[in-house]
Amino acid sequence: MGKDRLGIGIIGSGFNARFHLRAFVGVRDADIRGIWSPNATNAAEAANLAQALEVGEPKLYRSISDMVADPSIEAIWLCGPNHTRLENIEEIVAAVESGATLKGVACEKPLARNAAEATRIVELIEAAGLPNGYLENQLFAPSVEAGREIVWKRAVPCTGRPYLARAAEEHSGPHKPWFWRGDLQGGGVLNDMMCHSVLLVRHLLTAPGAPYSSLQPLRISGQIASLKWTLPEYAERLEKIMGDGVNYRARPAEDFARVSIDFKTDDGALAIGEATTSWSFVGAGLRLSAELLGPEYSMLWNTLDSGLKLFFSREVKGQSGEDLVEKQNAEMGQMPIVANEAAAYGYEAEDRHFVRAFLKNEKPALTFEDGLQVVRILMAGYLSAEQGRTIDFPPPGLDAYIPTVAQGTWNPRRW
Repeated sequence: MGKDRLGIGIIGSGFNARFHLRAFVGVRDADIRGIWSPNATNAAEAANLAQALEVGEPKLYRSISDMVADPSIEAIWLCGPNHTRLENIEEIVAAVESGATLKGVACEKPLARNAAEATRIVELIEAAGLPNGYLENQLFAPSVEAGREIVWKRAVPCTGRPYLARAAEEHSGPHKPWFWRGDLQGGGVLNDMMCHSVLLVRHLLTAPGAPYSSLQPLRISGQIASLKWTLPEYAERLEKIMGDGVNYRARPAEDFARVSIDFKTDDGALAIGEATTSWSFVGAGLRLSAELLGPEYSMLWNTLDSGLKLFFSREVKGQSGEDLVEKQNAEMGQMPIVANEAAAYGYEAEDRHFVRAFLKNEKPALTFEDGLQVVRILMAGYLSAEQGRTIDFPPPGLDAYIPTVAQGTWNPRRW
């Protein structure tokens, strides 16, 4: 265990954790040395995947405390469900206060289900003096990084800063039951995926090297709706597929969300961010997209504009799967392929960045404080949607606010 390699323990063993395992194939200075999950079978499968990918030979632990206390574990990647975030952080901090040492803790998006939980997480991690990183993969997507750098380097000095950014994440719905439950996840698609999009538009509108505080949110307008999954046929289908308390006839969550943010730039100008997310999108599969517009330029990113496509006729039979693209919806016809999703979506560059920051004891590009600010914007989006009006940011009482979707009292009215 040399100083030039980081020993990582992963909390969680599901879809997101396995995305990171695949991403670590492209990270040269880290090893996956531990996995903890409440599901022992999933944990063993994730450990086998790590070995098959040759990213480490992780040990399975009985508890988070045991994993943190192991000297071979130098950093934690927190990839479990939203409703366990706070208790996971509490256990990590307790282990450190008992004498364990860590070089860093990285947490997946969103940081928490609401602003109160996110604030508590920040307080705990900072009181323990733990270096921390907020895992937001889309900011590290190669196309996003390259496009943003070129726009700000070549176009902005000649014609002026960008004034409008758009971002969207769309697919046909999450993999696991807890995502669909507002009480466990913290909401619906707005909380689940808007965390990506609102930070991405702010990132694109912020000059490289400048803090996000140079672009201050002033007003937020939000809209949420259930367009598909509360229709009787689909509510019944969802309950049969997911089970485990998922009942969209009684306790629905939104499957469509839209948020518009008015930003004040550091020179007093107006910049606008527009973000859209959906669990009701039917297409080839997951679609991530972004646009950046300025006085004499524009940038466009769409993950389904793939350089590789396949066509299968009706004679090609096969089981449904996700071997072409995440959330794949078809196995017939012409279909785009994202050949390396872990790299294309930014996980690989993201993991490389946080590993190197923790190894060098440097502040990462994103910290838990950034994650807290994202959660506050999401909560303002919910509040605006509930009140049916644009609200000034931050509104009073935001840190104590719980969306009605999370409370189980939201009524997806249809007109």
